[in-house]
Amino acid sequence: MTPSQPAPKFQLVNTPEYRESYANSVQIRVNLWDFFLMFGIVNQTAPDSVTIHNFQGVYVSPQQAKALLNVLTQNVSQYEATFGEIKLEPHPGKPGAIQ
Repeated sequence: MTPSQPAPKFQLVNTPEYRESYANSVQIRVNLWDFFLMFGIVNQTAPDSVTIHNFQGVYVSPQQAKALLNVLTQNVSQYEATFGEIKLEPHPGKPGAIQ
């Protein structure tokens, strides 16, 4: 894009398959070609029993993963500037582990 060209206008359209869900678990697998993000919901029924119900997997390119990192970093910084630091609590029984 040259300086004389106007920026393109973007239109966001949700497909009929579009869904919104809540996830409190995200697992990531990486290979040479892509990143795989698997979203799920953690259900702890006892102190020693945790089940993660995965409901959606999304593949993104390494470039899109880095763009997502940048957007998340910016938004978390803005959130913390407004509402205070987000604290990650260690998992009980595993010093330093984050759930």
